[in-house]
Amino acid sequence: MKNINVVFMGTPDFAVPILKGLIENYNVVAVVSQPDKKVGRHQEIVNTPIKKVALENNIVCIQPENIKDEYEEVLAFNPDIIITCAYGQIIPKNILDYPRFGCINVHASLLPKLRGGAPIHKAIIDGYFKTGITIMYMDVKMDSGDIISQAETEILDSDNLESLHDRLSLIGRDLLLSTLPSIFEEKNMRIRQDENAVTYAWNIKRDEERIDFNKTRREIFNLIRGLSPVPGACFLFDNKEFKVYSSIISENVFSNKSIGEITGLYKDGIGVKCGDGEIIFTLIKPYGKNKMTASSYINGIQNRNDIIGKVLK
Repeated sequence: MKNINVVFMGTPDFAVPILKGLIENYNVVAVVSQPDKKVGRHQEIVNTPIKKVALENNIVCIQPENIKDEYEEVLAFNPDIIITCAYGQIIPKNILDYPRFGCINVHASLLPKLRGGAPIHKAIIDGYFKTGITIMYMDVKMDSGDIISQAETEILDSDNLESLHDRLSLIGRDLLLSTLPSIFEEKNMRIRQDENAVTYAWNIKRDEERIDFNKTRREIFNLIRGLSPVPGACFLFDNKEFKVYSSIISENVFSNKSIGEITGLYKDGIGVKCGDGEIIFTLIKPYGKNKMTASSYINGIQNRNDIIGKVLK
């Protein structure tokens, strides 16, 4: 339906396959993205992933600092539908009420579970066995609009933030493209969310990245996966911050060890005592060094007896 004007609003990599799918099938007249940011040591300005796609396809990209104050620029494109995915700002009512087919959001959870900005992180961290994508009508309250369609995926122990992120992005693209015809034909479902079943996935705070070794092996295992590869779970070793990106749940218990104590240096990695046993760190980033396997780090230790028994915090 190339006669339907689509405005797409999104910012990060997660939204890229979704925008590309729309460009291939619909008339995307404009893209709205968050302002470009300075990154790296030299603070170079880098285009957002969504802006890059827009420029590659000769589509206008606008980047308002505050969409609430600059909404008229969006409406000037006369959109028949506005589709958002991980845009990063609250959409004002002036925009929500404008398109004849409404404002549609692609959200990376099975709403009403995990409303908010970090649903993929929290699905893993909080021990969910499944998650998915929800296509929904937008409302003034965050992620609270009527559900149009959903698709599920299982969360595997082999998943981390990156793998689940990439899989959900493709599921989101496919679900959106299969759902849009019913919206344009006005035959789609509208299912109210059950407010009694709502959970939230707020953006990850810095202190949430720190491993609490009082927690169980499974909880720490999930935290590490849910923050890998970015920003990475962390701990202090000799008052220096280390990052950890993967781990193994050990069968060892070590009831005679202290919480956070290094229990052993193994072929697979570094064992640490936690609330209900031992977890083994397999991929780490020592302070001031590059990411490496824990076994490589161990091989560089001259006296291993100086490490075993130390307590991580």
